[in-house]
Amino acid sequence: MSFDVLQDKIRAMKNPTVAGLDARIEYVPEHIRRAAFEEHGVGLKGAAEAIYQFNAGLIDALCDVVPAVKPQSAYYENLGWQGMEMLERTIRYAKSKGLFVIADIKRGDIGSTAAAYAEGWLSGASIEGQQFKSFDADCVTLNGYMGSDSINPFLKAAKEEDKCVFVLVKTSNPGSGELQDIVAGDRLVYQVMGDLNERIAAGTEGKYGYTMAGAVTGATYPSDIRALRKRLEHTFFLVPGYGAQGGTADDVRYAFDKYGHGAIVNSSRGIMCAWQKTGGDGHDFQEAARNAAIAMRDDIKQFVTIV
Repeated sequence: MSFDVLQDKIRAMKNPTVAGLDARIEYVPEHIRRAAFEEHGVGLKGAAEAIYQFNAGLIDALCDVVPAVKPQSAYYENLGWQGMEMLERTIRYAKSKGLFVIADIKRGDIGSTAAAYAEGWLSGASIEGQQFKSFDADCVTLNGYMGSDSINPFLKAAKEEDKCVFVLVKTSNPGSGELQDIVAGDRLVYQVMGDLNERIAAGTEGKYGYTMAGAVTGATYPSDIRALRKRLEHTFFLVPGYGAQGGTADDVRYAFDKYGHGAIVNSSRGIMCAWQKTGGDGHDFQEAARNAAIAMRDDIKQFVTIV
């Protein structure tokens, strides 16, 4: 799916947010953990099943509120093959509920290795002349700091499947400036990365004017987002850092164009772990997540009008 599909979903829901599905086992309410451990044992299999049940419950509660979900692969890889199988199930279930799925994988390799990653996450593997899909996400995140060689194989796969990618440009972590803010000629490194990203994706613009290569731009650096929005007119932004990392709705508004298009804002723990703040025992995790997602939407609406 291209960014046109994501933007259409955002416009339909009037909600430019994505819920991160980055659950560690300790984020899962006790009653779900207990049931999974009783059936599958305390271990990788039990933990994977508990997180899947939690994910499915979150998806059910959020699918008519948020347009997209973003599972971060690290929280599945740490459970081995059981976790990766559970991630595949999670993606499949989210898509069955009409959600756009951004697989947060941050891959950054070149050549045939990048092509193999792209097959696994986007286009499918070719076996005896047939294509077989595994994770089949709608979009992935990439680390493009090895250059265009690390992005082009994913763009090729995305074009074939009408999907898209987000490339790290200016990230939300405190240490990002150690590299990304270094002066490189007449630009900063993150500006070079943004310019490269938009240039290599030129010609893939959809009906909203955005290419298939979006940019990750952290909410914790609002002045940089504002400058990048003016600089990268054809780039769709994924904005992490809202909420738990300190970014506010006032900060993220600079990621959007004058029509309220061109960006989606992520919250993970703020939605997943909302049940931990209700004073209950976790049986209300779906209601708590839904209320948190609605509150986030309404918070951003104060600053961003989507037309």
